[in-house]
Amino acid sequence: MAKAATTKTDPGHAPMPAAAGANAPRPGNGAHKGSLIVVGTGIRTVGHLTMEAVAWIKQADKVLHVVGDPVAELMLKELNPNGAESMTGMYAEGKPRIDTYNQMVERTLECVRAGMLTCMACYGHPGVFVYPSHESIRRARAEGYSARMLPGISSEDCLFADLGVDPGISGCQSYEATDFLLNGRVIDPTSSVVLWQIGVVGDATFKPLGYDLSAMPLLVERLLAIYPATHPMYLYEAAVFHGCEPVIRQITAHELAYGPLSAGYTLYIPPAYQSTSDPTTYYRMNAMIAANKAATGAAIG
Repeated sequence: MAKAATTKTDPGHAPMPAAAGANAPRPGNGAHKGSLIVVGTGIRTVGHLTMEAVAWIKQADKVLHVVGDPVAELMLKELNPNGAESMTGMYAEGKPRIDTYNQMVERTLECVRAGMLTCMACYGHPGVFVYPSHESIRRARAEGYSARMLPGISSEDCLFADLGVDPGISGCQSYEATDFLLNGRVIDPTSSVVLWQIGVVGDATFKPLGYDLSAMPLLVERLLAIYPATHPMYLYEAAVFHGCEPVIRQITAHELAYGPLSAGYTLYIPPAYQSTSDPTTYYRMNAMIAANKAATGAAIG
């Protein structure tokens, strides 16, 4: 994309291109030339990538990307042939993932400090379980550079669509699986629950051929203390390619301990019990609304 026309710059945020293909000067923030825009490519890049994200990818001097499939990498290369650079190679067998994430942050800031309009492109939503995106923005802003994030489609968004879940009906609690296990998170079994990264629970390293799930019995034990043993749960993995179907496996908590699990699995747990209404609060709420209407009517009269 040619350089796009921009809106007025909001301090601490990179300006937005008004339209893809519009010719205009490169945006800056006044304090430093370099800037950072973080975008999400969605789960299925061909179809999930937004027009706004495409505009920024085309416009950027450097597109640092971490995407999950070769089709997505090829698409980013086509959108920005000269600036696309994969950071996936920073992962290594047995290497702590936090070390890889910090390396990604350093590479991103290196480009920003060099005066480049830098786009970090992450699969899914760039702010959902993506430490490097948040940390890069935080540090870039602290150093006086403009930085902002655009939303994308996450695996949870796909889960809601594929499983027909409306989080507004019973509520929805969402936890990373290891965090849930270690940090005493409290589940309300009358609401839906999403446990992310169920296939890597307890393993903080990178393993391309399968993670160490020795800690899975602890998670099973925790779930069985909350849910009936026969309560249905669903292992879910969104479809990455057009024309493919998502993985949806109904299981019980016991079955988590058997068989290999994909690192991309998310566990969805539907409500186990009906919620209990609070009639006292209901009547108080209606009384307050009625009193407000009466007071408003009296003031107008």
